[in-house]
Amino acid sequence: MKILANDGISQTGVTAMENAGFEVITTNVAQEQLENYINENSVVGLLVRSATTVRKELIDSCPSLKLIGRGGVGMDNIDVDYAKEKGLHVINTPAASSESVAELVFAHLFGGVRFLYDANRNMPLDGDNKFKQLKKSYAKGIELRGKTLGVIGFGRIGRATAKIALGIGMKVIYHDPFMDEASVSLSFYDGKTLGFKFKSLSKDEVLKSSDFVSLHVPAQKEYVIGKKEFELMKSGAAIVNAARGGVIDEVALIDALESKKLSFAGLDVFESEPSPEIKILMHPNISLTPHIGAATGEAQDRIGEELAAQIIELLK
Repeated sequence: MKILANDGISQTGVTAMENAGFEVITTNVAQEQLENYINENSVVGLLVRSATTVRKELIDSCPSLKLIGRGGVGMDNIDVDYAKEKGLHVINTPAASSESVAELVFAHLFGGVRFLYDANRNMPLDGDNKFKQLKKSYAKGIELRGKTLGVIGFGRIGRATAKIALGIGMKVIYHDPFMDEASVSLSFYDGKTLGFKFKSLSKDEVLKSSDFVSLHVPAQKEYVIGKKEFELMKSGAAIVNAARGGVIDEVALIDALESKKLSFAGLDVFESEPSPEIKILMHPNISLTPHIGAATGEAQDRIGEELAAQIIELLK
């Protein structure tokens, strides 16, 4: 049986599937050629990440398909309900990349409070002749310790983000309409653990009370954070979106940064991805990464292993 990992998969995943008797194809097939490729090669399993879409038309046109897998959490690039109606297995890896995304959130936060997003742009240009001026420009950093992190969406990634925040001495509050109460357990290198319990607050209360806000919600039809929400936030607060493009109104975000309502933003995902707006890319108070939340070697190994285990269980 042939498995097409169209957006790539770790070697650990490939090896596990090959050892179970599958043929794993890692050729990247263009979206418009995908239907023909699947049919010509009798592919039974299609694995994607965020680049490839699997819509109703593709599902209807490829009768050999038995399984669609998403390497990651979000499934908005797959017509999940329709695929299941047609009898296909649809799988993802919701736990595999939580820690890597959470660490990226804090890369943006640490970079933001110490102006690294700006310093890394200006030091190569002026570091040799304006060193003292730059030093003065970046001399008003703040610490994350003792500040409040508001988490919007308290699923696996939201809770992984909360763990890091707790570990560095932040207060954590959250809003999640589907989770009234939650617990987080911190595990330390020596085997000790420490538990924390939380209750969901209203979104408005989280926005009003937080020094920093981190978004961990699926794709939405409407903005989760727009002009109204930015107005509720503390003056000088900051926001990070490593969830999905389109959950923040980017026009309102620019306005909030320009008016100094927000001190900075960190974006790993974008409304018009994969062609982010120039105003976003060029803004001096936005820390930017190109949708790399799950892009660590460790996360990709976990994703590959988890996909392989599910495929072997379902198709063998």
